[in-house]
Amino acid sequence: MTTTTPINPYSTPNSNLEMPQPRSHKGGSLESGIAGEYDFTIRAMLSEAWAKTNGLKGPFWGAALLLMVSVLLIAIALSFALGTGGTATRLIVQLAITAFMYPFMAGIFMMGVKRSVNQPISFNMMFSYFSVTGTVILAGFFSTILTWVGFLLLIIPGLYLAIAYGLIIPLIADKKLSAWQAMEASRKAITKRWFKIFGLYLVMGIILIISVIPLGLGLIWTYPMMVALMGILYREIFGVTGA
Repeated sequence: MTTTTPINPYSTPNSNLEMPQPRSHKGGSLESGIAGEYDFTIRAMLSEAWAKTNGLKGPFWGAALLLMVSVLLIAIALSFALGTGGTATRLIVQLAITAFMYPFMAGIFMMGVKRSVNQPISFNMMFSYFSVTGTVILAGFFSTILTWVGFLLLIIPGLYLAIAYGLIIPLIADKKLSAWQAMEASRKAITKRWFKIFGLYLVMGIILIISVIPLGLGLIWTYPMMVALMGILYREIFGVTGA
């Protein structure tokens, strides 16, 4: 014979609600980033970026060298095809090269993002984001135009936009946002901590300059460090999808 435990009418009722599950990504989220719900210390960011260069240098430099050689060959081919004279010709060549570089830059940028959450990365990642080529090119051109307009009108608006648009590419590659959505998400999120992020970039720039002094050999480490730093900043603000 089974017995049943009497119900105490004064006991706290049990809840069938499940405990909230942890987020599937490390760092922030798109919503919290735009709201400015993130913070960091420059020292900690730089220290982590330096540590993350281990495992990033090989894939980064393999992709970067291939991209540089490809750009050089395209520039030579276009110069032969269009001639070397005239401002219009030089502008066409520059625009073509920039458009060509954007999808590969997305792959290189995402190396830093993936490395920030210790996901495996490889040289082949530079070919992994052709699906967002049109969106990245569109966002790149629009953000560049707006930034240069800001510099022409007054230097401060241009400087503001140059920093504020810094995370457009991974927002498109990782979050699959449209060009304008990525531009606005990057601008709104970075604006919340603009001066601190500017300081972070300034210190990283000084490190890059110093690394050039010994025959440029320091760049072997500091360029990948810069890519890692951008990935870590993106992670802290927006989180990494699937991480």
